Amino acid sequence: MTRTTLLPAFHISVVSGQMAVRTALGQLLDGLKPLSLDVEEAGTVELVMAEALNNIVEHAYPEDEGSGPIDITCAHASDGLHLTVVDSGRAMPDGQTPVGGAADIDVDFCDMPEGGFGWFLIKDLAKDVTYQRQDTENQLQLRLAVALA
Repeated sequence: MTRTTLLPAFHISVVSGQMAVRTALGQLLDGLKPLSLDVEEAGTVELVMAEALNNIVEHAYPEDEGSGPIDITCAHASDGLHLTVVDSGRAMPDGQTPVGGAADIDVDFCDMPEGGFGWFLIKDLAKDVTYQRQDTENQLQLRLAVALA
């Protein structure tokens, strides 16, 4: 299969809230159509970004504190997709992403952990994951090794 290896950078802006993640993911996947991602690559993009965006909606902009902007920049290069996600919500605890270790799932169903898989998945599937707080903004950058040229 021959791929288009050049995709201009594009931006997505949403306001955090109930439909923000779904809206942003739809726009992101639409913007990536020229790359003709296979099902596995598209699934990786969707899973990683869903986890990152859900964390922002849930933790950076808690429901009782109102909503705020979430901006995504996506650029394609020979080493994959470079994504930057910026929000103005609460900072990450201790100024860094959680460790994201694998949860123990060898337990009874009723003892399964409810959460904690997100950062493990992000760090397992993405490359070059970096976070920084700059002034009043959180900036998460990551690279997904899909659509390689």
